[in-house]
This record gives sequence, structure tokens and C-alpha cells, in this order.
Amino acid sequence: MPTAPELQYLSASYSHVGMVRQVNEDACLELPESGLWVVADGMGGHAAGDYVSSLIVDSLRRIPWSPSLPVYSNAVRAELAQVNSVVRDQTQLRGVAMMGSTVVVLAVRGNQGICLWAGDSRLYRLRGGQLSGISRDHSYVQELVDSGLLSDAEARLHPRGNIVTRALGVDDQLELESASLQVLPGDTYLLCSDGLNKTAEDHEIRDVLCHHDAYAMVRSLIHLGLTRGAPDNITAIVIKAC
Repeated sequence: MPTAPELQYLSASYSHVGMVRQVNEDACLELPESGLWVVADGMGGHAAGDYVSSLIVDSLRRIPWSPSLPVYSNAVRAELAQVNSVVRDQTQLRGVAMMGSTVVVLAVRGNQGICLWAGDSRLYRLRGGQLSGISRDHSYVQELVDSGLLSDAEARLHPRGNIVTRALGVDDQLELESASLQVLPGDTYLLCSDGLNKTAEDHEIRDVLCHHDAYAMVRSLIHLGLTRGAPDNITAIVIKAC
């Protein structure tokens, strides 16, 4: 039997400080040759948040490539756990109340993928014109939605929408959630910080992801957030499987 052709991954990334913040505390990593994409959204003020998000992407960039997805993803986990320890130590040394970052990771090998995340930075998948969320927010408002006390529409406007319940640097032990993926040709994936999904509706994100050029898509997504006032930093990575 003929074997299925190897999937190719084309990607583009873009990060913007937004219209209100003075410092971009988001950071992203786009390594299609290694099958790795990361978005981190730093917390704790510009002296801390941008340090943590940058430390995450710089550390993951150095992980040696492995043909095995389980081996590689375990290395990602171990590196993030080490970064968590470093951030905890730096928090004490600097005498600040909190330093941390959300993180969402997509790693792929062939048609297999894994998503790792902590916090409310997200991974979406567009398949057959349908947008679905792969990750699920670790946040106060998501807990209210899950318990039926809040609708999705109400959650977008909730005054405590910025409170995350899990993030790197917040606890001594980093707790990552994971989801395994089977990638199909034609799939489009989006990693983003909450600065995007809190300003753009899912149907608007879906419409943008239906286009073909990854770079044009990330530029359109950032522009969409900016037209809504962009009160937070906005970061997006689009990956197309073909």
C-alpha cells in the first residue's frame, strides 16, 4: 500500500503591544523546522512579566530536536518545570509579589501533535470550516462557565476575566494540562494570548482562518484586535498543515 505523504507545516507569527500597554509582556516562538510553536503571556508588571515570557521561549528554543514526539514533549515539560523553579527563585530574590506567565505549546511530529498549556493562552483548530478550542482556560471565569453560573457571552465581559487559576511561576510545582492531536491535511491551528480572544469573537477568528496565507492571517487577527482598542498585548501564531 502507498504511504500517506509527510505533512508539511507552514506558519507565521505576530505580536503587538496593543493600544494601552507600554510594554509587550507576550512572547512567542515559531520553529516549524522543529515542529514547535509557543505563546507565553507574562504577568506581574513589565519588570517581571516580559522577563518570564522571554525566559520561557528562550529556554524552549534550546531543546534538542528528537524524532520522537513523546521524548520531545517530555523534554518540553522538563524545561518548563525548570523555568518554573527559576522564576520562583527570582520572585524571592527580587522581593516582588508575583512573577509568572501563561503558556501554550503545540509540538508535532508527522500527523501527531500534543498541546501543553497552563493558563488562558489558547490553541484553536480550524477543520472543515469549523473552529474548535483544543485548550481550555484555567481561569476564574471559565470555572463559572463550567459550573453553569455564567454564559460564554457574559464571561467575555466579566470584570474578573483576567484572573487565571494556573500559570508558570505561581506555584512551586508547575501543573500542565495536555491534549493529544491527530493532524489532518488542511487543518489550521492558532495559538494566541488572551488579548486576541477577548477582543475578537470566535466566528471572526474562524472567518480569518479560512484564508490561505498564514502571514496575512496573523496580520488580520492583530488588526482585528487593534480595531477593538486592544487594551492588552496581542500575540498570534497560525500554523497550516498541508
